[in-house]
Amino acid sequence: MAWNVFKFCTALRALGSIMIGFVLAVIGLTYYAVVIAHYGPSLFLGGFETFFAIVVLIVFHSLLVMVMWCYSSVVVTDPGGVPPNWRPLTDEEKGDADPLVGSSYGSAQLDPKQSAMVAASQEIRFCHKCKQFKPPRAHHCSVCRRCILKMDHHCVWVVNCVGALNYKYFLLFLFYTFLETTLVSLLLLRVFMEFFMEGEIDETPGSLAATFITFGI
Repeated sequence: MAWNVFKFCTALRALGSIMIGFVLAVIGLTYYAVVIAHYGPSLFLGGFETFFAIVVLIVFHSLLVMVMWCYSSVVVTDPGGVPPNWRPLTDEEKGDADPLVGSSYGSAQLDPKQSAMVAASQEIRFCHKCKQFKPPRAHHCSVCRRCILKMDHHCVWVVNCVGALNYKYFLLFLFYTFLETTLVSLLLLRVFMEFFMEGEIDETPGSLAATFITFGI
């Protein structure tokens, strides 16, 4: 009898809000290190330091807003589930109507373009766990316990599956996170260089620790 390792994936549901809390904690720590500990106080120094701090804070907050919007969108958006009792059309039933057009997928709705995408193949597939047919590129998620349309993977960081209806938000989240982390690394690199080259730095132990942790993450 084969050992099904995927049955342990259901334990990932227990992470839930813990992973979301961890992500928000990392964002909060980053905000403290960049805005409160370093570039916020630089606004009052005058001259080029003030101008540079204004530019940094505008870019930082703009990217942060996009990161938070994309993250919340991929968390709350239903990835798209196979409708109950869905079945492929038989040859006699095939016509102009698309079996997926106008169908409801969880709490979301597929438009005709997405419906054509998931129903393009004629291969008939059946999920033995859900006990129903499933369209091409739909896969059963052992964590969500249902079949997801155009399933990419179940992401523990967003506590959700990445599928047909939230894939765009997931890619945008990765894109803006890359831009934000690159910006933060470049901004905090100066603090590291001053610390290791001069041997001391005008920072409190708390802000210095937050800077090192943020840079390491």
